[in-house]
Amino acid sequence: MSAEQKQEYLAEKEFVDEKFDVERSSIVLEEEENSPIPEVAAMVSNKDDPSLPVLTFRYWLMAVIFSLGLSFFNQFFWFRTRPMSISPLVIQLLSYPFGRFLARVLPAGRLNPGPFNIKEHVLVSMTANCAAGVAYAVDITVIQKMLGFGMAGVLRRYLVYPAAMIWPATLVQVALMNTLHKEEDLQPGQWSRFKFFCVAAAGMYLYSWIPGFIFPLIASIAWVCWIDPKNLVLSQVGGAGGLGVGAISLDWNTIVSFLGSPLIIPWWAQVNIGLGFFLIAWVMVPIAYYTNLWDAQRFPILTAKLFKVDGHPYVTREILNDKALMDEEKYQNYGPLRISTFFALTYGIGFAGLSSMVTHTWLYHRHKLVAQWKQSREHSEDIHHKLMQAYPEVPDWWYGALFVFMSVVAVITCEVWEYELPWWGVLLAIAMAAFFALPVGLIQAVTNQQPGLNIITEYVIGYMLPGYAIANVTFKTLGYISMAQGLMFTADLKLGHYMKIPPRAMFWAQLLGTFIAGLTNLITANWLLGSQPGICTKASKDFQCPSANTFYSASVIWGVIAPEKMFGSTSIYNAVNYFFVLGFVLPIPFYYLKKAFPNSALEFIHVPVLLAATGMMPPAQAYHYTNWLAVGFIFQFFARRYHPDWHLRFTYVLSAAFDSGTAFMVLTAFFAFTMTGTVMPYWWGNPEDDMCPLEYGTQIAPGSP
Repeated sequence: MSAEQKQEYLAEKEFVDEKFDVERSSIVLEEEENSPIPEVAAMVSNKDDPSLPVLTFRYWLMAVIFSLGLSFFNQFFWFRTRPMSISPLVIQLLSYPFGRFLARVLPAGRLNPGPFNIKEHVLVSMTANCAAGVAYAVDITVIQKMLGFGMAGVLRRYLVYPAAMIWPATLVQVALMNTLHKEEDLQPGQWSRFKFFCVAAAGMYLYSWIPGFIFPLIASIAWVCWIDPKNLVLSQVGGAGGLGVGAISLDWNTIVSFLGSPLIIPWWAQVNIGLGFFLIAWVMVPIAYYTNLWDAQRFPILTAKLFKVDGHPYVTREILNDKALMDEEKYQNYGPLRISTFFALTYGIGFAGLSSMVTHTWLYHRHKLVAQWKQSREHSEDIHHKLMQAYPEVPDWWYGALFVFMSVVAVITCEVWEYELPWWGVLLAIAMAAFFALPVGLIQAVTNQQPGLNIITEYVIGYMLPGYAIANVTFKTLGYISMAQGLMFTADLKLGHYMKIPPRAMFWAQLLGTFIAGLTNLITANWLLGSQPGICTKASKDFQCPSANTFYSASVIWGVIAPEKMFGSTSIYNAVNYFFVLGFVLPIPFYYLKKAFPNSALEFIHVPVLLAATGMMPPAQAYHYTNWLAVGFIFQFFARRYHPDWHLRFTYVLSAAFDSGTAFMVLTAFFAFTMTGTVMPYWWGNPEDDMCPLEYGTQIAPGSP
């Protein structure tokens, strides 16, 4: 028996009795009457009632109504200057009283089979989850989502069935469901989860009016910059738009806007994110900027905008021909594109994060993945998987047929209409999404962080089809967003797994949400683009589209200019290519150091998570990270270590309550004030002018020699 075969045999043998360690993201199959994961055991019921009706009339009615509403609002807010994403948790809250109302007023029988039950509620939430995401490219959004849907069917054996794949964000939804539906055995004077949720949500709703409308200054208290607002270095270091050193946010919406809730992510993962952020944003970037690497001082220290060599804004249309393709002669006359050193370094870190993910997955998971493949059809990982055996599984060919059909539709769409992406490019994008879905999913299922494929997809097609911006962004959406959608569907399958929802009911629920989202995203986006003058430009106060503008910058860098000119051998940014090699090698020494020094702090080092730390920058800013980590320390370290009972009982409920209270406040403010054109009067807590005006300043003035 070879050494490789022996390791696979041992991995199979250890499958049954291996102790779970969430920090190592190990796959476990431990047979007992509850989950081996403390957080899962505390939140997820180990009992089931297969007789509960699921695909009821109440479900279909609520699923359509709430999915339409959520899809519209999230797509609408995505274009706004201050974007806001309404969490599907809000739908969980709204659908509960509505479901109970329908159970009271509908005539008994097929329309009303009894009390509104938790499984109907989960399916409504699941459909809304599928409709919650905004479209990266609205005209092919249905294709992206359906391709991801097909991938989820394959991923379920690796990312849904194993007990170790906990999906932390999913536990928040489980906590809320249990809070709403289940009676608790309470000690005298002890609060129920529902009471705790209501009080916390109401408190956050009332509080959110302060930073969200009355006193917005406390959403970003850049006190370091305020010491001397005319000092450029202080502004760059302490400004909310700069390095954010010392900047404090007292706004929940600001804290969770890009990284999600810090209450649900394991502390070891937050430590990796914090370490990565510190090394990249507070060590590498300042050193590079103040040593003037790549003419850094001609541009703001943190920005995703595009510049000419002299620091003036880069006007892309000056280098395009009538077909929106790059004109080489115009490019040579206008000059090369420049980006901030921070932006260039984040691309390099993205390269490293992607290659490290491949190495990490191979080193840590290869043997257990083989064992999981061999035992996936007959082995029951834990009590939840055992209970799911009561329901017929979705045949693999359902997912496979959908995946193949949508791949054909994607090819036809890009060939018939003017997407500039040939058939082989479509198939390559889909293949990349399928290849990376598993290693990315393994990371997300344990850490709640998803390394993106946006950079590598742009890189690959940029070399193959330089100068074709539309082809580049189309390839990016098919290769990156399809994978992201697949993992979103997989997370929902885990929710259904926890709540014991029949798999075939989940299939139809997700399919419904996907179609609703695709159509609603397209209609909403086209409506806004046609009705809002100056949309996505500075001419529009309310609809400046920050995410769309970041997407635009990337399309110019990778599509119009293309990576050969931007990062090739003649470019000043050529060195970022070596980050691929760095990321590929970096997990190896940590892997052997962990073996040499077991049970040490090295056990908590997760290289892909560390390198993916700044993946949301831009459009996220540095102070988002520091405040996110501070809140995470309070709940995931302090509360978990010193108040473990409270943590297990209330932390996830608190996260859902804070999200819900904030979302309700935003909706109220939008309809009561934004829709009516009412604004808060200016005062020192709501200043008309920026209190840190030099945070986007430059050390060398634009146009200077």
